[in-house]
Amino acid sequence: MKITFYGAAQAVTGSQHLLEVAGRRILLDCGLSQGRRQDSERLNREYGYEPASLDAVILSHAHIDHSGKLPGLVKNGFKGIIFSTGATRDLAAIMLPDSAHIQQADAEYLNRKRAKEDLPPVEPLYDLEDALSAIEKFVSIPYDLSFPIFPGVTLRFLEAGHILGSAQVELVLEENGKQRTLLFTGDLGRFDRPILRNPDLSSRPDFLITESTYGGRNHELQEKSLLDLEQVVKKTARRGGKVIIPAFSVGRTQEVLYFLNLLFVAGRLPDIPVYVDSPLSFNATEVFKLHPEVYDKELRDLLYAGHSPFQFRSLHFVQNVGESKAINTMKEPMIIISASGMCENGRIRHHLKNNITDPRSTIVLVGFMAEHTLGRKIGERRETVNIFGEPYAVNAQIVDIDGFSAHADSDALMKYFHAVGENVKQVAVVHGEKRSAEALAVLIGKDSSEEVEVVIPAPGDSMYIDGTN
Repeated sequence: MKITFYGAAQAVTGSQHLLEVAGRRILLDCGLSQGRRQDSERLNREYGYEPASLDAVILSHAHIDHSGKLPGLVKNGFKGIIFSTGATRDLAAIMLPDSAHIQQADAEYLNRKRAKEDLPPVEPLYDLEDALSAIEKFVSIPYDLSFPIFPGVTLRFLEAGHILGSAQVELVLEENGKQRTLLFTGDLGRFDRPILRNPDLSSRPDFLITESTYGGRNHELQEKSLLDLEQVVKKTARRGGKVIIPAFSVGRTQEVLYFLNLLFVAGRLPDIPVYVDSPLSFNATEVFKLHPEVYDKELRDLLYAGHSPFQFRSLHFVQNVGESKAINTMKEPMIIISASGMCENGRIRHHLKNNITDPRSTIVLVGFMAEHTLGRKIGERRETVNIFGEPYAVNAQIVDIDGFSAHADSDALMKYFHAVGENVKQVAVVHGEKRSAEALAVLIGKDSSEEVEVVIPAPGDSMYIDGTN
């Protein structure tokens, strides 16, 4: 029983962990890396393993940094099964083709510029056919059902509370007369948040692989985040500017809409239009409506009363490129929500290009920005940033509101560990920048016996689940 960490090791993106057990090779997640363009391009085109040698992929959730490399995996020879929850499969069915489209569109845009400079064209990582081939390999398994996927390997998905369909991955493993339980958090959500259920605390693993995005840091209170958002919108509207919110199409966009709806209904915001500029966001919001089984009681009560938090009078979903371009010709105050959340691709870069130099406008950062991404550079208040290879002065106001994050913070991660960790012998801390991973590892070490091994693996590091390295 061996696991090797190929992605999201001392980093936040590119989640990939290879499990070898009972003669099978099983990949936990297969996500795209984001960060320095050159480094990410290399990581997203390379594999530290042979894709054709894999028997299966188990997908924790549909976010692109966990699922976005699946079409490339298929393109390079993978012929196995992709296991996920039903909601994750439905989201992947729209997100992976969208990823292929974005890569194609971005490549075409860059190649027009490169041709003028006599530079060779860039190729997208994969195309629509590769994405559709990946979707055909999905097999959906309901939450909380123990399902034998291979002899000696039993899978159970547990609610993670991060985005629609997100799951912790519990694997009961048997090999050479030994039985071990492995638990992979995927991206762990927050407790007592709107829309989704709380993370499930029922597993009791021997080996825990935990995310650490916010290790050592805690989120601000929800009411403060609401107040901050209210003040940002009011001040920006008075200046005649636009509020630009980079947000992932799945999860973050729906949560921001939920809170904007609360503010509009309460009369706390001026009557200005809200544009969600991402066809994927519209489609993902429709998928949300198909899966009430994952909602918490608060959202179910709203829906059964006939009130959708994802629809209100001033809300407009932008469906095509022409409508997207038209937004940038409008002069009146507005709120624009667009993907991707880390500003690395998609239509958000065009909105930033058109508004980042305007001191009347405000860019609101509502989620974690990985190192070296455009979103992180904006959050660092750099004087200039490059967008599509061109420098732009950052004259817009920059505001961070981290209370909308869909990741568990330090206190929530420790609450989770206290619940599930009573039998844990080994912990691998992943999906966090090194400082965050180290902070969480220290906290777990303090709350564990000396027999518990806590490791922060580097890319390519391996661990044996029986405790022998």
